Amino acid sequence: MARRLALCLLLAACASSGSSSGLDPRIEVELVLDDLHRLAAQADGESYFALFAEDAVFYGTDATERWSVADFRKYAEPHFSQGRGWTYTATERHVFIGDSGDVAWFDERLDNAKYGEVRGSGVLVLEGGEWKIAQYNLAFPVPNELAADLVERIRSFSSSAN
Repeated sequence: MARRLALCLLLAACASSGSSSGLDPRIEVELVLDDLHRLAAQADGESYFALFAEDAVFYGTDATERWSVADFRKYAEPHFSQGRGWTYTATERHVFIGDSGDVAWFDERLDNAKYGEVRGSGVLVLEGGEWKIAQYNLAFPVPNELAADLVERIRSFSSSAN
C-alpha cells in the first residue's frame, strides 16, 4: 500500500510539472542551463543547439547580436567544428516557474576567463515534456561608477564607425 501511494504521488508530481522526469521544474531548468554551459565548453554543437526551441533568440553582448537559432548556429559551428567552445561557469542563479507550469525565466551570474563576470538571463518553455531555451541574453554588468564613461566611449565608437 505504501509503495502504491508513493507511485501515485510520483505520477502526480510528473503530471503537475508537465515533464516526464518528475523532478521539481526549477531543478529541470537548472539542469538545462548547466547542460548549455557544459556543452558549449565541450564544443558539442549538435547537443548544444538541441537545447533551444525552434524559434529561440540568442542575444550576444554586442548590440548587433540578436540571433535566431539558425544564425547563432552559423556563428558557432566554425568554432565548435574546430573543438573550440566557450566556458561560462554559473556562480549564482535564480529560476522562476510561471503559474501555468510551462514557462520559466531565470537570471544567472557567470564567470568567464576572458570577460570576468557576466550575466545571463532568459526564458524557457516546456515543449513535449522537455524544457527548451526560448531566449537567452548574455550581458556585461557595468558598475554604476563606470557607466557614464563607458556610455560616452560607446557613443564615440558608434559615431566613428558610421
